[in-house]
Amino acid sequence: MMDLSSAHLESFLEMMSVERGAAVNTLSSYQRDLEDILSFLKGRGVTVAEAGPDDFRAYFAAFAAQGFKASSQARRLSALRQFYKFLYAEGIRTDDPTGVLDAPKKGRPLPKTMSVDDVTRLIGQAEAEAEAEPQLDRLRMAALIELLYATGMRVSELVSLPASVLARDGRFLIVRGKGNKERMVPLSRSAIAALQRYGARMQAEAAARPSETRDADDSPWLFPANSETGHLPRQVFARDLKGLAGRAGVRVASISPHVLRHAFASHLLANGADLRAVQELLGHSDISTTQIYTHVLEERLHDLVQNHHPLAKQAKKQD
Repeated sequence: MMDLSSAHLESFLEMMSVERGAAVNTLSSYQRDLEDILSFLKGRGVTVAEAGPDDFRAYFAAFAAQGFKASSQARRLSALRQFYKFLYAEGIRTDDPTGVLDAPKKGRPLPKTMSVDDVTRLIGQAEAEAEAEPQLDRLRMAALIELLYATGMRVSELVSLPASVLARDGRFLIVRGKGNKERMVPLSRSAIAALQRYGARMQAEAAARPSETRDADDSPWLFPANSETGHLPRQVFARDLKGLAGRAGVRVASISPHVLRHAFASHLLANGADLRAVQELLGHSDISTTQIYTHVLEERLHDLVQNHHPLAKQAKKQD
């Protein structure tokens, strides 16, 4: 049988241009992708009129093996499906072999995080600055960092904590999250200490103000600010956090409040925490959201097997 694959492709591109008004760049992309597929089919001795699902599965397996991302695979599959819809409509094919092909799964990007050493340097820098100059803004930054890393709160939850937090004497904090849902999170000893130092300084400054202005200056927020919301804007905290990172010798481009939240979750899981427990602490309503951290669990399980399984120990001794 004569191979009319190239002629069919030319007809398809002409239809896309004339009937659908496809842009030049779109046509070039279709042509490039489909010519690559046709070349692969030719190497297998198959024409577009004969090709079946297995031929295309073989193509996409080879394409993926070359290191192309899922997004590139999906684009080529889309072009192939458009092509075979055309062939079916023109009566060249009586079926569509692409209909049973699965779209490539796009992996969720791993969250940016920080090493324990970087977090330690960051917290150490905040504490050192607060001790050297115990001004309210320095004590506030130390409290913010400690609370964020101890609880994994969203930055919006952190900056909008109520001032009533200071009146509570306990190891737990009630956080109001998305959907106005409340959850209880534990506090570390260092977070409690930083919060107490900050609260004591804030109350001392309030007591030093003239009595006639105290009531007017009282704020319902733990981190009050002269802003539209009345509390510290998250953008200001993010900016100050980058400044602290620079002074601590931590790569500034890699730091943000959200990265500290990811660090909280990753470090917990790496040290044996249960995924469900981390879900509760982060305030995720669905476990699937927390599963972006499963790579941490996989690394932990791998290390567990390598270090504790009898056969793995025996292999190390032989090496």
